Amino acid sequence: MKKKVLLFSALALAFSSMAQSETPESTDLVIIGAGGAGMSAAIEAHNQGVKVILLEKMPFARGNTARAEGGLNAAGTPYQKAKGIEDNPELFFKDTMKGGRNINNHELVRILSEQAKYSIEFLKINGAELADVSREGGASVDRIHRPVGGEPAGSFIATALIKKVKALNIDLRTRTSATEIIKNDKGEVTGIKAKGKEGNVYTIDAKKVMITAGGFGANFDMIKHYDPKLVGFKTTNAPGSLGEGVKMAESINAKLVDVEYIQIHPTTVPGKGILITEGVRGDGAILVNEEGKRFINELLTRDVVSQNILKQPNAHAYMIFNDALVKQNKTIDTYFKQKLVFEGDSVEALATAIGMDPKQLSATLAAYTGYAKAKKDTEFGRESFKQALDTGKYYAIEVTPGIHHTMGGIAINTKAQVIDNQGKVVPNLFAAGGVHGAHRLVGNSLADIVTFGRIGADEAVKEIKAGK
Repeated sequence: MKKKVLLFSALALAFSSMAQSETPESTDLVIIGAGGAGMSAAIEAHNQGVKVILLEKMPFARGNTARAEGGLNAAGTPYQKAKGIEDNPELFFKDTMKGGRNINNHELVRILSEQAKYSIEFLKINGAELADVSREGGASVDRIHRPVGGEPAGSFIATALIKKVKALNIDLRTRTSATEIIKNDKGEVTGIKAKGKEGNVYTIDAKKVMITAGGFGANFDMIKHYDPKLVGFKTTNAPGSLGEGVKMAESINAKLVDVEYIQIHPTTVPGKGILITEGVRGDGAILVNEEGKRFINELLTRDVVSQNILKQPNAHAYMIFNDALVKQNKTIDTYFKQKLVFEGDSVEALATAIGMDPKQLSATLAAYTGYAKAKKDTEFGRESFKQALDTGKYYAIEVTPGIHHTMGGIAINTKAQVIDNQGKVVPNLFAAGGVHGAHRLVGNSLADIVTFGRIGADEAVKEIKAGK
């Protein structure tokens, strides 16, 4: 009996060893992370004729992209021109630098502001047309592009890109994690180690590797390390946003940039971490405190609005809107389904529903309606008015700031090549992101991932075809 046990143990060990040392696969480009950046990169590279393997640790592609609700910033698009909106890359650049407190990498922001309009075209070609244009916090003109009807932009984009990845038969491997980036003795990246859905560990030899694994917005240990003030905050991030890509890059001496800057979003549902899109405010909603008073220009940057909400009684606020806005912004339908919305047939009825002084809320809405009709907010300086809140039923959603976006990550250059701690390019390694500085404007995350996903893939293909 003992001999049989020993024999079975030896066989099990042998099979385990075989599983750990499978013959390496090979490909032109392996991409780590199948969110918006990864899928954009995979489509771009595939269409240029290279072999791509796209890895995603979760059971499905989408990543944090699917949770983005607002839209994609771009300047000088046909959609802006059709609406008579005057915008240009220089204005986009200035808004983004100001939003990032001018610590952003100027060269990367310049590329983003000039190239984002081509990402709009790329998405249209691949089934995600963003034909509606509106304005969000920090933008000096209407610049954020979104689906007609106000559907959440991130899910819209992710769904279209998944469909395209499948249509092109790109090798997408879900439940498969990259565990290590491999370098040779010359310091060149030569591939990765991966763990498959069955637990098998194997090597993928690749001419180029691209990291598009997102940030660490759901890794509370990393958040605590970089910004202890955020301990206890809820997060709007997908559960898979744990920073593995950042850690793998750091382990091979890649430089990290701006990781200490973590953005809190001003409008998340208390205790739940559910994001209420900025588009609701952009389309005309206002913010009031529990006393029924406005306290801020609702379209200032997220950091400013967040800090002002935290200064209100009990560190929360209510977003107030009406029927006209509900008809315009279809994203709100999901908030009704999630039972997040208070409602009333009149302003007074809504005030009663949320435990607020009816006279004060009525006075606040009357004042704002006057500002909206006059196109001038003499109280807080708001400049964009989509609705006068004087008709229909009225609604409210309780909100408070929550962890939303990690600004920094892996340092890259304008070709999306990864930079090491000595300021040199890490051969054969690419990444997307790192353009936001200390603060990100709404609409710049989708612009960032699609634009630099495509740029990184394009540069990788050029090097592959040049034999580098």
